Amino acid sequence: MNSLLIKPVETREDRKAFLSFPWTVYKDDPFWVPPLFTERMHFTDPENNPFFEHSEAQLYTALRGDEIVGTIAAFVNRRHNEYQNENIAFFGFFEVLEDYEAAEALFKTAEGWARERGFSALRGPAQWNTNDECGLLVDGFDDSPRILMTYNPRYYVDFVEKAGYKYARDLWAYELGVKEFMEITGDRLDKLTTRVLERKEITIRNIDMKKYDEEVKKVKVLYNNAWANNWGFVPMTDAEFDQLAAELHDILDPDLVFIAEKDGKTVGFSITLPDMNEPLRLAYPKPKTPEWWTMLKLVWHWKVKKQISWVRVLVLGVIPEYRKLGIDALFYYKSARAALEKGMKMGEMSWILDNNDRMNKPIIAMGGEVYKTYRFYEKPL
Repeated sequence: MNSLLIKPVETREDRKAFLSFPWTVYKDDPFWVPPLFTERMHFTDPENNPFFEHSEAQLYTALRGDEIVGTIAAFVNRRHNEYQNENIAFFGFFEVLEDYEAAEALFKTAEGWARERGFSALRGPAQWNTNDECGLLVDGFDDSPRILMTYNPRYYVDFVEKAGYKYARDLWAYELGVKEFMEITGDRLDKLTTRVLERKEITIRNIDMKKYDEEVKKVKVLYNNAWANNWGFVPMTDAEFDQLAAELHDILDPDLVFIAEKDGKTVGFSITLPDMNEPLRLAYPKPKTPEWWTMLKLVWHWKVKKQISWVRVLVLGVIPEYRKLGIDALFYYKSARAALEKGMKMGEMSWILDNNDRMNKPIIAMGGEVYKTYRFYEKPL
């Protein structure tokens, strides 16, 4: 076996090689969903991602000879440390062949980067913050991830733990049959919550895509308020939120997005996404395949063949003073009804913190079952 070299990513070509490596790791994995390569290039480009306006990262590759055998990113999210009053760095983009020596060297390199900058711990995996894809899949390996959720080989769990990383927090993904939910729970929820909301003069409506920018402004303020006390939460900057809104625009189904209002004030919102990973996996993007061809295949499987059977409840939140009124329950009901009308069979609610009883208990009561667990790990430095 060739000797191991850990090399920092310094050029655009280095970054292309870094981001192309997952296609090697997952070449025989039927469950992996490859990303659009240009999107990954944009996401990791300091000139294009507003994350880098306040934070920094260093990407590394592990090589044996001329062959990449692993990758990792070490980064600091300064807004996280300020908001959460912590002094930590993060790791992400961890991909490796079944080569523990390479995995260990990558972790030690990321730890060294963090230690040199005075951070007390390294946590991950994450991709810049908890608003992006994060967590290591630790169970549920026999299924493709839903949209904007992560996936990894089973042996990553052993590698991470062998390198000295311990549980920091679990993120749960629930599954629920849409038809079963509507038959067992839907009507009862509708009747109970509608009466309560009528008395409180709270209305729930779909998003108005003709006024998308205005709607985004309303949701932006509420989002940073509703999630303020969650573990690991970092408020988005205006630039970060606007970029996310722009990325979601073309895949949002307005029938699956709801806004709750009281006297014209936004008090809650829910965004459920069609699982674009299903047609994306069938289109199977590759770094050297022209993206126009990939997009044609994606649209074919999505719009023409309608090969989407899942939806994912991406975010659902109500500001504190309007909780316990049933707004969240009605969001679930209306989303499920719309999904059923579109022929969707299954729903995923994710991710939910393992200690968030306010969210976990109602989901379990509605029949949801945890079917995947994603874990944040941490190691003191």
